[in-house]
Amino acid sequence: MTRQARARTVAGVLLTLVLAGCTQSFLPGVGESGGGSSAAPATSQTPDLAAARKAAGIADCPAGSDAEPVAGGLPDFTLGCLGGGASVRLATLRGPLLVNLWAQWCEPCRSESTYLAAFATAQKKVAVLGIDYSDPQTGLAIEFARETGMTYAHLVDQENTLKGPLGVTGIPYTFLVDTQGRIIARHPGQFVSLENVQEWVDKGLRG
Repeated sequence: MTRQARARTVAGVLLTLVLAGCTQSFLPGVGESGGGSSAAPATSQTPDLAAARKAAGIADCPAGSDAEPVAGGLPDFTLGCLGGGASVRLATLRGPLLVNLWAQWCEPCRSESTYLAAFATAQKKVAVLGIDYSDPQTGLAIEFARETGMTYAHLVDQENTLKGPLGVTGIPYTFLVDTQGRIIARHPGQFVSLENVQEWVDKGLRG
């Protein structure tokens, strides 16, 4: 190989390495082990997040009960509380309970958030529980809840553990749970008004 050919080969290798380095630097997840995202662990609880949750006025997560899982109910998974606090075993929750899956990056979730917040404060018959879903930015999620008035309790499912058991195809996605713990209604997609939320809940409770 001539000196000029060797020089061209070395230059090509160096260019490839430089380009690979730019790809890893500017494309999140590229070049990381397993090819996955760099999402923070779902169990992250720091004093800063706890303080932000308190400042946002977000309620404590429900304690659950000693109830056993039921057929057709919420899956038997335990999820952490948004911003810290006690974890919650979903299968022990009883209704009437509206469970809404959302994320701070989800525009339809923002669009419906004020209606869910209004529903939660306008009546006491049906409890409301949010689940911050597939969302690596806990701090932004707390800020989202504060801005939109969603001060009811929220859990965290960063790892999408509910996707398979609940058949979640996208968010927002809302479930209605009855007094026996069974899922009696599902609402894929966003609500378009407070009346839309109320009518859906009323229809579900009537069976």
